Amino acid sequence: MMNLYDTVSEECSRLTTERYSTSFSSAIRLLHRDLRTPICNIYGLVRFADEIVDTFHGYDKADLLARFKSDAYTAINEGISLNPILHSFQLTVNQYGIDHELIEAFFRSMEFDLDKTEYDQMGYEEYIYGSAEVVGLMCLYVFCEGNKQEYEDLRPYARSLGAAFQKVNFLRDVKADYQQLNRVYFPGVDFQHFTPAMKQKIEEDIAKDFHHAYIGITKLPLKARFGVYLAYKYYLSLFRKIRKMHPQRILEERIRIPNYAKAWVAAKAVVRTQLNML
Repeated sequence: MMNLYDTVSEECSRLTTERYSTSFSSAIRLLHRDLRTPICNIYGLVRFADEIVDTFHGYDKADLLARFKSDAYTAINEGISLNPILHSFQLTVNQYGIDHELIEAFFRSMEFDLDKTEYDQMGYEEYIYGSAEVVGLMCLYVFCEGNKQEYEDLRPYARSLGAAFQKVNFLRDVKADYQQLNRVYFPGVDFQHFTPAMKQKIEEDIAKDFHHAYIGITKLPLKARFGVYLAYKYYLSLFRKIRKMHPQRILEERIRIPNYAKAWVAAKAVVRTQLNML
């Protein structure tokens, strides 16, 4: 019956992924079926931790996060948890031998979000690493399926992809992060006087991350390549839309890609893949 509990727990992580991110869940469905469940298991933990620090207002966020982190390590060490999100996460961590340092770095960045409101360059890079790059690296453990040399070769590219995604998120979510949560992630940026030059500097940095990440996507194992490529294209289309906008507009609204545009991005990605044009 333990297999049934494992399955139910993993279904919870899959449902979490689908409800919280339609774009990400769409990309996951294009991974090989062997990879979909463990990637959802990783996302479930990441999503719940992010919920604690971003939306559980009126509760003791620090205590909730500390307990969630402690329970995650207990689940990993004991191989079981009554929290289905943590149980499914530990299944993936233990199956693929995911480095615990990545988990620690992730929670460290989540702890920053409890009370840190601005960053210097060093702090910004540490936050990006812990909140996004390590998530890409955890997924890379799954994609490489135990091939340590392949993991090491692809590691720098996975970090760039995670960084690009997170920096785009920062631009997309400026209104909520700055006005509601009082957070400014970009070092040296004053959103009271957010100029085109400031925006362009951020965008040039993101463009470099996207360029480097694409090289790695073309080297990914076939079972993972298309799904990751689609996620890359979703975020690249969002980035291009943001890039065309005046700085004031991203302070006033959360920029989105409509569903019909996502469908068009997916269709073009299918064609490029079938024609071996990645």
